[in-house]
Amino acid sequence: MARVTVEDCIETVKNRFSLVMYASKRARSLSSGAELMVDRDDDKNPVVALREIAEDKLDIEQIEGSIVRGMQKHIQSDEPDDEEMDLLTAGEDFGEALNQESAPSLNNPLDSEYGDTKRAMPVFDDDVLPVDNNTLPSTD
Repeated sequence: MARVTVEDCIETVKNRFSLVMYASKRARSLSSGAELMVDRDDDKNPVVALREIAEDKLDIEQIEGSIVRGMQKHIQSDEPDDEEMDLLTAGEDFGEALNQESAPSLNNPLDSEYGDTKRAMPVFDDDVLPVDNNTLPSTD
């Protein structure tokens, strides 16, 4: 690259690493068809980008923001949004919240259907499941 151009840019951008990042971002945008701010003079895009920075033709803060946004990763939030939260807290009005005629209530006990009759789900004492002695390994 042109040494004179780099030395001129150091007056505008003090950090050489930042200068490289800004110039490379600008050179890529020039390759994509962005409008030139200085005459090309048979220079390649990286040199044109450095000349634009040296002549203070670019908004460095805008380029820095673009670099930061490009490097950010999208993190999925586990929290429900406002609409989902309204549905979760609807309670008895769950059907109305969904704009439906009827929906199951979240406050009623869970029933299991067997044919025409409904039977409540079994409840075990002390949260212990029954043990089937036929399936246990013998201790003999």
